[in-house]
Amino acid sequence: MSIQTSSTSEAGRALKARHRAMWAFGDYPAVATDLISSLGPILVGACQVRPGDRVLDVAAGTGNAAIPAAEAGASVVASDLTPELLETGRREAERRGTTLEWRQADAEDLPFADDEFDTVMSCLGVMFTPFHQASAGEVVRVCRPGGTIGLLNWTPEGFIGQMFATMKPYAPPPPPGAQPPPLWGREEHVRELLDDQVTDVLARRQTVRVDGFGSPEDFRDYFKANYGPTIAAYRGIADDPRRTAALDAELADLARRHDLAAGSTGNTVMEWEYLLLTAHKRS
Repeated sequence: MSIQTSSTSEAGRALKARHRAMWAFGDYPAVATDLISSLGPILVGACQVRPGDRVLDVAAGTGNAAIPAAEAGASVVASDLTPELLETGRREAERRGTTLEWRQADAEDLPFADDEFDTVMSCLGVMFTPFHQASAGEVVRVCRPGGTIGLLNWTPEGFIGQMFATMKPYAPPPPPGAQPPPLWGREEHVRELLDDQVTDVLARRQTVRVDGFGSPEDFRDYFKANYGPTIAAYRGIADDPRRTAALDAELADLARRHDLAAGSTGNTVMEWEYLLLTAHKRS
């Protein structure tokens, strides 16, 4: 790993600190619960998690996939860079009477042994690591030969991918060598990252229905208040009312273009596309 990407270099430590802070902004646990709670169980099912399996959820956040995996009877480690998210997940697991291990960890430098887990999965998590090859290599490394790798990520063409494209001109520039998160939602990109280290790749695009916003503006305001990357984009232009107003308009327009209920009464209805990919580590 180059000094640019290393979490032990000064630049690397600063980058990781910014990422931790970004995901602690707002209320990501609310986003995970309100909008995408169904996705974790979908990934767990696709990975065919069984009782007794040793499972690692990479960039687990609040445990949207890790907790269902534990409820399926697996021995689960939920790892994430942001301790605030892990603490929220720990409380939710306790509330549900579920036991699993919560571990602060960098997805680009996982503190686990080679071949340690039967299943390594990530639900809308590993896609946000800046250096895709580094995190993909770690996902493969800690999975045992013949074990399952499962990834669920937003697609570039889907709503969230388009939201990141909309925010990009307003956000601070990424570090040199970093790749945009929605690339993880492109099958050919993930196949290239995993290369010949895996076999039996199955990939399909699916959508999750989001219908809890009263209007496109409600969507925008919710993400401005709760979603770390959106909050970070707005903070970067806070002293520029013109650019702030422009981003306000563009995010609302994006939701309006994707509103399947446009012109009718009731809430805004959207289908957010993601890529669900599973594979086996080559024996």
